[in-house]
Amino acid sequence: MNRTLGVCYYPEHWPESQWADDAARMAKLGLTHVRIGEFAWSRLEPRRGAYEFDWLSRAIDTLHAAGLKVVLGTPTATPPKWLVDEMPDMLPVGADGSVRKFGSRRHYDFSHEGYLEECKRITLALAKALGDHPGVTAWQTDNEYDCHNTTLSYSPVARAGFQQWLQQKYQSPDALNRAWGTVFWSMEVADFNEVELPNLTVTEANPAHVMDFRRYASDMVVRFNRAQADIIRAHSPGRDVIHNFMGRTLAFDHFAVGADLDISSWDSYPLGFLEDRSDQNDDWKQKFARAGDPDFQAFHHDLYRATSKGRWWVMEQQPGPVNWAPHNPAPRDGMVRLWSWEAFAHGAETVSYFRWRQAPFAQEQMHAGLLRPDSIAAEGFSEAAQVAGELADLDGELDDTAGRGDVAIVFDYASAWAWEIQPQGREFDYFRLVFDFYRTLRLLGLSVDFVPASTQSLDGYRLVLIPGLFTWTSALPDAIRSHDRHVLIGPRSGSKTADFAIPGKLPPALPDDILGVRVARIETLRADTPVQVSGGGAFQFWREFLELDAGTETVLSAEDGVPALVKQGNVHYLGGWPDAELLVSILQKLCTETGLSIRELPDGVRLRRHGNHVFAFNYGATSFNLADLGWSGEPLLGRLVLEPSGVAVTRLADAGY
Repeated sequence: MNRTLGVCYYPEHWPESQWADDAARMAKLGLTHVRIGEFAWSRLEPRRGAYEFDWLSRAIDTLHAAGLKVVLGTPTATPPKWLVDEMPDMLPVGADGSVRKFGSRRHYDFSHEGYLEECKRITLALAKALGDHPGVTAWQTDNEYDCHNTTLSYSPVARAGFQQWLQQKYQSPDALNRAWGTVFWSMEVADFNEVELPNLTVTEANPAHVMDFRRYASDMVVRFNRAQADIIRAHSPGRDVIHNFMGRTLAFDHFAVGADLDISSWDSYPLGFLEDRSDQNDDWKQKFARAGDPDFQAFHHDLYRATSKGRWWVMEQQPGPVNWAPHNPAPRDGMVRLWSWEAFAHGAETVSYFRWRQAPFAQEQMHAGLLRPDSIAAEGFSEAAQVAGELADLDGELDDTAGRGDVAIVFDYASAWAWEIQPQGREFDYFRLVFDFYRTLRLLGLSVDFVPASTQSLDGYRLVLIPGLFTWTSALPDAIRSHDRHVLIGPRSGSKTADFAIPGKLPPALPDDILGVRVARIETLRADTPVQVSGGGAFQFWREFLELDAGTETVLSAEDGVPALVKQGNVHYLGGWPDAELLVSILQKLCTETGLSIRELPDGVRLRRHGNHVFAFNYGATSFNLADLGWSGEPLLGRLVLEPSGVAVTRLADAGY
């Protein structure tokens, strides 16, 4: 696999006389790919039907002449004012009932049939005009689905679309009433047209109603993306279709969108995400303020790799301060290089920096680029150049693919929706729960894969974790049954049916031959009232009271004698949200029993196995000697003493594997 670097570029922002010089500098820097066009609709079609593609064609010509490969974006994230004026009901409506107006971006409703047709029209026109250009090697559909919370819209068109979706699913109002339990609080409907959207209710809406609306909204994103992907493939054959996902964005099913992509990509902003999307306390944020959370980027690298069956990119990599977080510090020296190499360690084909030149105008003028607004190289420029040189030096040495991880985590977007709908405790958040498990695996030096809940096989993994799964898919219990290594389930897994009801068998509602345990009741805990568990550690936030069948044994108990961790054969169930001490203890034991080699790492140091190589990264502020982990000899990249922001790569044998 040829690992490459790229950049995001906006030729419409700069004089055409500047394009050739920019392209030459990009190529000299060692960049290969350039993404353009994703926000340019008003320049591509200033009036209905008045296509002005010549300038874009000339920009592609210029980039291609410099040896650069173009990723062409469809401009559908920024519909122009004339189109909004033609169909004002295309604007999304917030949960508070207010229209989200024209004036920035992503001002459209996924449910709007007319806007979908307009998007198909502009995509078709672009694909016919430029799809066979030799400089265009890939396409990006739209930009950052759900950025600014734009998946959910509570508009009249969304209501009508939702009613049609429900009619197709349930066929009759009686079936809907039974599935939702609408007899509760006299919510029964006699016709699908009576169904309202689940917002602006006096108190909480029916959870089954909300869950179906979340499914509907996700399906609309899938439909929207598929419409563009189908047109691109028909009229620009042989080019990869890509979309750029975001961090901690769970409002739609990325696996379902990824099924229509050749490559999933995502936009990696480590410092912005630490400030804006982390559950960690202020001490942690201060400690990693200029480096980013040591696991947040890796989590998304691994997750998005899974959504498109192994092929993935970073489409936007932070190169300096951003403009949108509560605080926007500059990266510590070396971190842009580290973030780039960490993506390659997790199997990225391309890392693309956002952006080429800092904009001196409009909303993102405080967002750094590889160049300052005056075209002088910014701090990230030299680090990108260093990565380009190192990639050239290691060309042919590294494996083509990352290979299978040590451990699999089952990840499920519907579970994120479910526990947002009915958290039961303020702290219960699906991402936070899964991230706790992921971070602990990383602290033990393990490499992780994500798999969807629809997976039919868990073969090849020595350990599989299934935390917080809303409901069982048809295939997953059989995959667990046939798996011959350790499986750790819980907490809250299988606690609902697909219709958002408590299963009659009681959670986790698995067949008795897999696991004979029932959750008799649960409690949610204040952060300052944990329940201690024998042997050390505690349950926090969420705790279950388990009843066991004769064939199920207790491994750990809570301080009051209630089973905390139980097992039947190789299947384990954890009846609560473990704190860091308890989770480390449990996973260490399971890894040892299943033969996984672990390495206990300090907070800032992380490892990633990639094929026949191991990468090491230092997010911390102090040096770390990799010899303490069994590394020997001179690494292929870096040194045994890993400095702050340091990167090292060595062969498996030299890393003690």
